[in-house]
Amino acid sequence: MMSLITEQTQDATAEVFRGRQQPTPFLPLFVFAYFGVALAGVSAAAVSIPLRLSELDPAHKTQMLSLTVALGGVLVVLITAPIGRLSDVSTARAGIRRPYILGGSLVGALGMLVLALAPNVKLIIAGWGLAQAGFAATSMALNALLADQIPSRIRARVAATFGLSTGIAPVLGSSLVGALPGNPLYWFGIPAAIALIANVGVVLVLRDIVRTEPVPVDWRSLLRSYWINPVRHKDFAWAWACRLLMTISLASVITYLLYFLTDRLGIASKDAPSAQSTVLGVFFAFTVITTLLFGWISDRTGRRKTIVWSSALLTALGLLISLLSQDLTYFTIGIALAGTGQGAFISVDVAMMTELLPDSAEAGTGLAVIALSYQLPTLIVPALATLLLAIGDAGPNYAALFTASVIAAALGALAVLPIKNVP
Repeated sequence: MMSLITEQTQDATAEVFRGRQQPTPFLPLFVFAYFGVALAGVSAAAVSIPLRLSELDPAHKTQMLSLTVALGGVLVVLITAPIGRLSDVSTARAGIRRPYILGGSLVGALGMLVLALAPNVKLIIAGWGLAQAGFAATSMALNALLADQIPSRIRARVAATFGLSTGIAPVLGSSLVGALPGNPLYWFGIPAAIALIANVGVVLVLRDIVRTEPVPVDWRSLLRSYWINPVRHKDFAWAWACRLLMTISLASVITYLLYFLTDRLGIASKDAPSAQSTVLGVFFAFTVITTLLFGWISDRTGRRKTIVWSSALLTALGLLISLLSQDLTYFTIGIALAGTGQGAFISVDVAMMTELLPDSAEAGTGLAVIALSYQLPTLIVPALATLLLAIGDAGPNYAALFTASVIAAALGALAVLPIKNVP
């Protein structure tokens, strides 16, 4: 695959991209770095933090989880787009992306250490905010490399490996935390160490773009980094809305999955991480099949839009089945179907969005705007979940939460239909 990435033909119709020729280890280390960040972030949010909050404040665990996720999400939204812009115009000798990959990983690991040592909920919130801020900077730079270094003719396949990395992270995270000793230092420390090692690896081999001419940056240009005009760029806006809705849909389920298993399906707290790992393992197994298949089909045929809207509908159907289930078996069947749809979606969606970016958008800035479509749900989902879970007097209303997730996925499918410039 590296020969595809580094190949630059002299044909007049050849695709042009800004990247330099990369060494052979770049691609696997690139994917591993993305996986490392996903493992640290997802395992903390979906497993380790819920477990800690269950210990520290069991009576208010869902509210505290919502607050923690929301405040961490605020920091992510505030810093990602400006950092993307600063990365685009950086004149650092190390390159435009490497300092943010390494620096963000170090800050993220520090935040995970705070989480591991936190004796109360306030420090859990502070540690998660620090971890989110650091790993958001790293993710921004890694996503920008997708546009910098990967030609569009293979971008769906590479994006598919990113999707697989994100998909396997909660599975391995749940399994890892379940297998480790019952000590938060292990729960948070080992995923953080994996993320740091992985990102140091890609920094060491990356031949980064080096900008020599300074570009003036002021607060107005940083504010503009949050914005791509949806009226002038309607196709991009519709694709962005689809991604936002699909992320809301899945995040609503994944964030509260551990509590759903214990409170709705009656699984004992000590067995919940193992059950969660099984459910997510099934989700991932079906995701893998369609991710690899449809990433290849999309690159071979050039089809993006059809795959995205149909996979979004399939995800909605799977979540609906999970909503109606009363035991772990039927719940897992629904999640498997959702995983089938989600695999096809993630293999094509990012590639489609990068191809719909305005020509004027720098990679870091454009990818930062794309990142908002899956970062804003970290604010939207906790606020929405707090309201939905509070409906009625019989405890957390998971039926209302799952119904909202089904509706969001269905609306995500509809959002793709108006797109015109991608087949």
